[in-house]
Amino acid sequence: MAWTAEDIQDFLSDNPGTSEALQVVMDASDDGDGEVEWKDVKDEDGMDSGRWGRLIQSAILREQEDGFVVVDPDAVTDVLEDDITVASESIEVDSESSGWHTRDKLAAVVALGMMAGYYYNPIRNAVGSTINVVFEPLNDVLPFYAVILSLALITGLYSTLLQANMVDRSKVKQIQQKMQDITEREEAAKERGDDAALDRIQDEKMDALGDQGEMMKENFRPMAWIMLLTIPAFLWMYWTILDGGHLVAAEQGMVLPIFGEREWMQGAVGPMPAWIVWYFLCSMGFTQLLRKTLDLDATPT
Repeated sequence: MAWTAEDIQDFLSDNPGTSEALQVVMDASDDGDGEVEWKDVKDEDGMDSGRWGRLIQSAILREQEDGFVVVDPDAVTDVLEDDITVASESIEVDSESSGWHTRDKLAAVVALGMMAGYYYNPIRNAVGSTINVVFEPLNDVLPFYAVILSLALITGLYSTLLQANMVDRSKVKQIQQKMQDITEREEAAKERGDDAALDRIQDEKMDALGDQGEMMKENFRPMAWIMLLTIPAFLWMYWTILDGGHLVAAEQGMVLPIFGEREWMQGAVGPMPAWIVWYFLCSMGFTQLLRKTLDLDATPT
């Protein structure tokens, strides 16, 4: 077949690593004008027998009497110099840095243990009375709805900072880019009707599932610490509301936007109590404002 720069680009995109191998061949053959044999390139970085075989099978290398020559060295040079191929080499993921450390797992276990306080009174009373030492002064000077608003601001701040600092965003973006590259090459192969390329890309996609798992662990690791800090605040609010002695009669509820007047334990959105709805409304608003104000990209895209 007559190779064009576009054909070469498509071939190299569908065969990760062959661009390096082709560059080795070009260097060994004096920019593609001379003949080259396997023995001339087998010890070079970026070359192996599989890539050499694919170049021959594709007819980019044409057999001559004493070796092989590049079928269209000018087109190959243009492709390699412009770097228009999409490399999709596997990303080395350091499991020690991206995985959950012992301290992360311990934080998650403690947080899950405290969650039982929503159903088990002794845990709720123990956590609530302990945290009350910190929050009672705030509750004494502010109405309870303002206390919830203040806690939403605090939890939103440290949640944003934890996500921004604990997630290796460059690694996550690299993995996302790799998956995007695979998807784009898969669509291009479908349009060409190239079944062989689709099979190779499918194998790449299966190999990339491990990287996606690492990305999920990287994104969820801060959640253990966010829960560890947030659940005690939730239990304190719940404990304060259930024990009416901590709130004066005028603080037993509030007028919620849209939903109107509600008592704290009264359902506002379905069975969800009004105090939780108010907290989430404040938290979502403050979190978005903090991310914009502090210019924190806490969620990789």
